[in-house]
Amino acid sequence: MDLATLLQVLDSTVRLGTPLLLMCLAGLFSERAGIVDIGLEGKALAAAFFSAAFAYYSGSVWVGMLVGIGASIAFSLVHGLASITFRGNQLISGVALNFLASGLTVLVAQSWFHEGGRTPSLGDVRFQTVHLPFAEALQDVPVIGPIYYDLISGHSILVYVAFLCVPLTWWVLFRTRFGLRLRAVGENPAAVDTAGISVVRLRFSAIIIAGVLCGLAGSYLATGLQAGFVREMTAGRGYIALAALIFAKWRPWYALSATMLFGLLQAVALRYQNIDLGGIIIPVQFMNALPYILTIIILAGFVGAAVPPRAGGQPYVKER
Repeated sequence: MDLATLLQVLDSTVRLGTPLLLMCLAGLFSERAGIVDIGLEGKALAAAFFSAAFAYYSGSVWVGMLVGIGASIAFSLVHGLASITFRGNQLISGVALNFLASGLTVLVAQSWFHEGGRTPSLGDVRFQTVHLPFAEALQDVPVIGPIYYDLISGHSILVYVAFLCVPLTWWVLFRTRFGLRLRAVGENPAAVDTAGISVVRLRFSAIIIAGVLCGLAGSYLATGLQAGFVREMTAGRGYIALAALIFAKWRPWYALSATMLFGLLQAVALRYQNIDLGGIIIPVQFMNALPYILTIIILAGFVGAAVPPRAGGQPYVKER
């Protein structure tokens, strides 16, 4: 594989791994606060539809993104109301959100646009590529030039936002008082409550942050990676992001590596339709299934011990 082909595969890896990274970080905030968030898929799907729809109506991709984030936050608040306020089963609440988003987006899209559950093509009303400084000047420099021009530069702004969210998440969780309290809520909410800190407020803060990140992921899918919404366009990415989160052991930098691994598998499947390994032909169907196979392997526990926050999935009942 020459350098140009390698850079093309890595470029696709970054593009395909970006929504996974954003959803994985969203799950990281939720689960660090003790809220199991199966609804990542539904929130991103709702954000994808509403961002594409309002970008089309308003002619502004930024308006679409803000509406998409708002839709994702609304879904997060419903999840919080069910699992925090009413102390319902968090898994059931998350799955219900996924079903709701799956049906609602198609129903509203058909009602608004009459195109079989999709939005019209956005054309130029989408996030355009951003060329970083000196990319053109360094293009012809051996090795460094193609890496900077073809791999680092030339992505939409949401890709750079996603990568900046990794150190920002690490700093918030491990270097701020808010992050310390958030992690404590996921481990021992009773101790946090005893210290006079509101467990409910912290958990709602976490799921709102998760809603913002899922909103960015959905907006990127519909207005950055593609130019419009199609039904079920998240294609299980929310579940893959959860598997990546377990693989990453609930740590931001590991989350970056895990999601890029999944993105690489998807990029290879798109790039190579059939792979010949010494006369053994690996069909494209197997390559397309690789991310989901890896998800099953991770969830089955074959990647080593991954210990979740101790209070994860457990509603907190304040002692009288």
